[in-house]
Amino acid sequence: MSDSEEHHFESKADAGASKTYPQQAGTIRKNGFIVIKGRPCKVVEVSTSKTGKHGHAKCHFVAIDIFNGKKLEDIVPSSHNCDVPHVNRTEYQLIDISEDGFVSLLTSDGNTKDDLRLPTDETLLGQIKEGFDGGKDIVVTVQSAMGEEQICALKDVGPK
Repeated sequence: MSDSEEHHFESKADAGASKTYPQQAGTIRKNGFIVIKGRPCKVVEVSTSKTGKHGHAKCHFVAIDIFNGKKLEDIVPSSHNCDVPHVNRTEYQLIDISEDGFVSLLTSDGNTKDDLRLPTDETLLGQIKEGFDGGKDIVVTVQSAMGEEQICALKDVGPK
């Protein structure tokens, strides 16, 4: 191979980084994140039981899936590790809403992102459509975890 050859790689990869990281169950608190049944969830309630005659203290987690809102529960020994999802929130400016329910977003580097659907939450959906139809500049917050992305909030920046 000569030195003059150039290699171009798509920058979509995250260098093989894991979608989750381990954290001891006893250290996970309310409003933290946890993976239950393969789904990224936000913890809404944690209770810890005392150690039994032969065992560990156990943590009982009640959590809500951050993408579909379903309530999930799990019981884990407090000394064991749980998977915690890497949750990122990114803001994009809304450019367009297509007929089939997809949105066109402007990224911070000037490119467009066209692979996201409108949220299923009725109030958020109504606010986005109302603001967009009213000709306002809208910035949406996209939450991503474990390879899934969803619009979770919006900011009204004002008129165009």
